Amino acid sequence: ACRIQAAGMGLGPIYTPTGFGTLLAEGKPTLSFEGKDYVLENPIRADFALIKAEQGDRWGNLIYRKAARNFGPIMAMAADCTIAQVAEVVELGA
Repeated sequence: ACRIQAAGMGLGPIYTPTGFGTLLAEGKPTLSFEGKDYVLENPIRADFALIKAEQGDRWGNLIYRKAARNFGPIMAMAADCTIAQVAEVVELGA
């Protein structure tokens, strides 16, 4: 999730504690900061993001339901093109 969010924010590689000391971190640069260890990871970008939302308007504002809120917004930010499936299309400001 951190790697996807970094891509959505336009950041380059980031240091994250996730995966440090595992096989996934082998051969990658590491850093120790304030007693905690980190591994350098590249951001994850996507050409397309398929998003499901409860409501949406014509400007692309989306209201998510339950767990869709976890990855929907950050995947939409990290993709070049986002395709949203909404249960209900509402007017602007509704």
